[in-house]
Amino acid sequence: MRKSLLAALFLIALGGFLLHYRIHHFMIPDPLNPGQIIFSCTMFLATLLPLIDMFVVTTLFVWNRTALYGYLLNGLIVIYGSILMAHYSIMQFSIKAIPLADWWLKSTLPDIAILWADFFIGKALYDLITGKLQK
Repeated sequence: MRKSLLAALFLIALGGFLLHYRIHHFMIPDPLNPGQIIFSCTMFLATLLPLIDMFVVTTLFVWNRTALYGYLLNGLIVIYGSILMAHYSIMQFSIKAIPLADWWLKSTLPDIAILWADFFIGKALYDLITGKLQK
């Protein structure tokens, strides 16, 4: 069960990383110098959190003595990610005139739901490690 949860935690973080990398390219064309590519720190940070989740959090859950840190870091990433993605959606919808009914599918709400699934996989893994997993 532990190996399955570790694999699920890694794979959902990998999916988040690939999704963010596809959407938030951090090497972007320079608007002032056509043909040049510049580094975008903001876009890089959007890709960095899933990368940390994929490698650091999963690695912390491998050992019993560091599982608590993995659980805490996973929770922090979920909280920050939820706030940042919700803020991004609200800002995008305030710029564009999108009906309220379309917010469900055209917002980052599905992405936030996947992020919370990542948290609950980490919680199940932590509960399994600490012996608190209830049947």
